[in-house]
Amino acid sequence: MNLYDLFIKGGLVMWPILLCSIIAVAVIVEKYLIISFAKYNPNDLLSSIRSALMRGNLEEAENATIAVKKPIARILGKAISKYKMGLPAIQEAIHIAGKEEVFLLEKRLSVLANISGIGPMLGFLGTVTGMIAAFQTIQQLGGNVSPADLASGIWEAMITTAFGLIVGIPALGFYNHFVDRVNRIVFEMEKTTEEFIEIVLSGSTQTETNTTEQKTYFDDTAESGETN
Repeated sequence: MNLYDLFIKGGLVMWPILLCSIIAVAVIVEKYLIISFAKYNPNDLLSSIRSALMRGNLEEAENATIAVKKPIARILGKAISKYKMGLPAIQEAIHIAGKEEVFLLEKRLSVLANISGIGPMLGFLGTVTGMIAAFQTIQQLGGNVSPADLASGIWEAMITTAFGLIVGIPALGFYNHFVDRVNRIVFEMEKTTEEFIEIVLSGSTQTETNTTEQKTYFDDTAESGETN
């Protein structure tokens, strides 16, 4: 008996289970690629940004983030675009850009969580419908039944349960795995943005001889740091 025969014996409930499996595989592949791409060591990028900002070259700093094409680089790029507006604007840009990137990392993870619950429940539904079919057979034959008469209902009950678990268990496993990886990436991004803020603050003493507008910004930054 091949997989197709098992699928047919599972009855109508096998179709939504199949749909769940297709969706789960698609989401797993998508999230694996996105999360793997998001992983990045930002040390070189931070060094380039530090060097550019110390020389007052914002364009070079922004270009460094554009070249990397990673979530953390996009966050830092948004922050650098607000550099002249002061520390509060930089922090707000980091907050907004960070929420956007985290949303993209977590996007559709809830689908896996739902499938991990729906798959086994569909299997249980198939178990119920299979047992109903078996009891209908018993009733129709007046109790004079052989194991062969009950086979189709029992097949449906067992197959749907098995396939529901086959879909649900990996979906739950991948969901937990991806959540863990996203949490680690978010932690690294938060740590990197903190290092970037330190670069901004440390640059204040290096740019006091610049324009009045820049001097005011760094003075405001120092004051905000004292009051926090």
